[in-house]
Amino acid sequence: MELIEDTLEVELDAFLARPLFCFLAQRANSGPRVSPLWFLWADGIVWIIAQLEGRSYPDRVQQDPATALAVVDFDPATGRVEHVGMRGTASLESYDEEVAGQLLETYLGTHRADWPAAFVDLDPDAYRLLEITPETVVARDQSYPAPPTPEDGS
Repeated sequence: MELIEDTLEVELDAFLARPLFCFLAQRANSGPRVSPLWFLWADGIVWIIAQLEGRSYPDRVQQDPATALAVVDFDPATGRVEHVGMRGTASLESYDEEVAGQLLETYLGTHRADWPAAFVDLDPDAYRLLEITPETVVARDQSYPAPPTPEDGS
């Protein structure tokens, strides 16, 4: 993985450990597609749980593995804008309960008893894991000064 630019004030791994959405960009016959998804960053690889029924991005990966991914953390109250963009290759892999569990814990917490039923005991025949290996990464801090709030009297 080539880190082309890194102006983040935090380490890349720390940024990608946050429970943020990634935006998966792919080519399709009818034009470009973007899918907002949960993800897990582990050992330089992005993992995404891919539901096979009713989702088109797993099929697109099989047709064309070239993939781009964006992750943005934006807080208008503070002016924080941090962005990581990746380009790489994606593949559809077998469902792995351990990897999927780590991904879901990032968003739902470690107490699985508190998870919504839709995320518990996923059927490995109905899901796969999308593995994205980034070839290039751009990590940018594009933050700006916080705007004044009504309490500031501005």
